[in-house]
Amino acid sequence: MAATLTDLFDIDRWLTPDERAVRDSVRRFVKDRLLPDVAAHWRNGTFPDDAIPEIAGLGLLGATLHGYGCAGMGPLAYWLALAELERADSGIRSFVSVQGSLCMFPIFSFGSDAQKNHWLPLLGAGKKIGCFGLTEPDAGSDPASMRTRAKKIDGGYIVNGAKRWITNGTRADVCVVWAKTGDLDDPSSIRAFLLEKGMKGFSQTAIERKQSFRCSDTAELVMEDVFVPDDNMLPHAKGLGAALKCLFEARGGISFAVLGAAAQCLEVAVDYAKSRVAFGKPIAGMQLVQGKLASMSNELTKAQALSLQLARLKEAGALEPVQVSMAKMNNVRCALEIARTCRDILGANGITDDYPVMRHMCNLETVYTYEGTNDVHLLVIGQFLTGHAAFRG
Repeated sequence: MAATLTDLFDIDRWLTPDERAVRDSVRRFVKDRLLPDVAAHWRNGTFPDDAIPEIAGLGLLGATLHGYGCAGMGPLAYWLALAELERADSGIRSFVSVQGSLCMFPIFSFGSDAQKNHWLPLLGAGKKIGCFGLTEPDAGSDPASMRTRAKKIDGGYIVNGAKRWITNGTRADVCVVWAKTGDLDDPSSIRAFLLEKGMKGFSQTAIERKQSFRCSDTAELVMEDVFVPDDNMLPHAKGLGAALKCLFEARGGISFAVLGAAAQCLEVAVDYAKSRVAFGKPIAGMQLVQGKLASMSNELTKAQALSLQLARLKEAGALEPVQVSMAKMNNVRCALEIARTCRDILGANGITDDYPVMRHMCNLETVYTYEGTNDVHLLVIGQFLTGHAAFRG
């Protein structure tokens, strides 16, 4: 029987040798380089900067892009890599997701040849860091209501506004910032601009006192009369649809990645249950504990099967937004419930960072909200089923 603790239906059987090789190389990297120090980084609110060159060396930055020094991986190989990074920490995986799917992808898809030739090799090698500025203090799930403005002047634009909850935000050398060039009630006027660290009037400030995503660099970007040259506008990014295309690219990877955290939590809980003795025997032999473990294994297996099909649809060019919404909604909720249940099995020990479960649980609370909240994805599915857009006026 090829089934394992966290692969009960032998998903591994359907992977290609190249996909397994990518997964296994990242798994070794995570075990050797990230796991020994990640709890301390989370505790201290720091990011393992020294690991960035190695992450780049594994081909994980802009992994699915072709050319410009990028690895040109298939979607499933890349998503498997993200799941391994998630076993370390959501914040580390999010660094890779944002660099590739939300900074490099829009430059690759919507940028000029000059923009692509300049930025993509640097970002892919980890020599420059990027971020994606869409969410605002008062415009999260409704990005069409953004208030950031870009006013055309000779030679460029004057940008004013603020973006919040921006991953990689303080360290980013280049920020893909979305702004309206026309009336505030006209989402068709949204364009993307490359704002560079050090531009006059552009500040990148860390968000402090986070109880989740503590390894992640999360920032507020503020633009006060920032002059952005014409050459820094992405020429082919027009309207809100261009920004949503980037989110569509990122969400598939997130839905797959969170299962790495779920799998690690389950492994920890099973090992703990085998060694923790209560009432004269290991708690692994108690019916209620076995029931919880079996239920978690069942939910994880269903989410893995969903993710495998998601990846194959992506490879075939047949992936639809409603499918990504269903996978993101289902898998994050699944991973979060597994983390919570595993914390319960570990009892009081589960709240310490001697074990990764509480850290994963706190991180997954953020993933539950970002890249589309659970409620928004429910309504995307509801619109597909009924034809009525319940989240619009």
